[in-house]
Amino acid sequence: METTEAFEPFSQRNDIFTRAFWDASVRSKQTDAFFDSYRMKASYRKGDGFRQKDFALRNASWLISDIISDRSAAQGKREGFQAPIACDTDVAETREEIDDPVAMASELKRVARFFGADLAGITDMDDRWLYSARVDVRDFSETDNDLPEGLTSVIVLGHQMDKDLVATYPSALAGAATGREYSHEAAIVIQLAAYIRNLGYEAIPSMNDTGLVIPYAVKAGLGEYARNQLVITPEFGPRLRFSKIFTNLPLAHDIPEKPGVAAFCDICTECADACPAKALPFGPPGESAPDDSSAITGVRKWTSDAKACFGYWAKLQSDCAICMRVCPFNRDFDSWADRLWLKVALSRWRKWALWWDKRSDRAKRLKPRDWWAGP
Repeated sequence: METTEAFEPFSQRNDIFTRAFWDASVRSKQTDAFFDSYRMKASYRKGDGFRQKDFALRNASWLISDIISDRSAAQGKREGFQAPIACDTDVAETREEIDDPVAMASELKRVARFFGADLAGITDMDDRWLYSARVDVRDFSETDNDLPEGLTSVIVLGHQMDKDLVATYPSALAGAATGREYSHEAAIVIQLAAYIRNLGYEAIPSMNDTGLVIPYAVKAGLGEYARNQLVITPEFGPRLRFSKIFTNLPLAHDIPEKPGVAAFCDICTECADACPAKALPFGPPGESAPDDSSAITGVRKWTSDAKACFGYWAKLQSDCAICMRVCPFNRDFDSWADRLWLKVALSRWRKWALWWDKRSDRAKRLKPRDWWAGP
């Protein structure tokens, strides 16, 4: 991502989810109810996708992530969200000698896939994307964002969200697609970090904490940033969650590419058109607005209205990813037709690919009751 002279590292206290606990301009009865709904206090409705069993599946999908994130709350640390995940494995006293960082990177990606990651990329330790401060969740004050000295690489892992569940957005049921991947990634980053530490190297497992994962994912060559604020990958489109590991294991770094997603987004506004909160931008990328405390300053990119977006989430009592569902890149690339579409979309014939997408029923919402009914 391109930074300007106005760039300032981002303090995690200002992300919209953290502000919902301390900022009176964001916090409301609705936002409190949103967080409570993940603790079996949801307002069940008769509406399809918001019944008790929909919330039940969503909340159950978060369970492993919740166990990890809650275990150090008494010390002011919400692991994986407002603090890195604590390491349960010591660094081995004997260090495996790494003579070939390229071979080691390939081996590490194989291990990541073995543990369950769908994608893996590696980039350098870029301090720009570290939070300037993390958050003490006891009083939501800023505290030091400390990492061990000498870390050189960031391993970024992609975790595919269930395509059929994503098709049911907006619904509480669809939130299970998000929760399942947070639970998956919590386990995967802990295991992969333990593997590295057993080799004798430092490894800090991380989800939403410590630094901004999207810039690292882009730098690690996993995809390209899009108008909908998501990373578009050639394997799964936007349908991914990302996690990361900070390490000093000698690793070759991947080279980021720009296959043409941004050029497609320049002519496409399907996500912005579909956003019920009108939170997504229609124009070209620009510097983040300096008066929006939930947007990083001095980065030239598409930027959403985080307050409007989260306000809609609070109204639903669940997350919303309509922008993911309607994105033309949200496809099954195992299909030859979708692989052909991708090739056209990333070429100079992108306008024809957009025309093709608009005339398909690809983005049609799947009714939650139809998901429950099965194939």
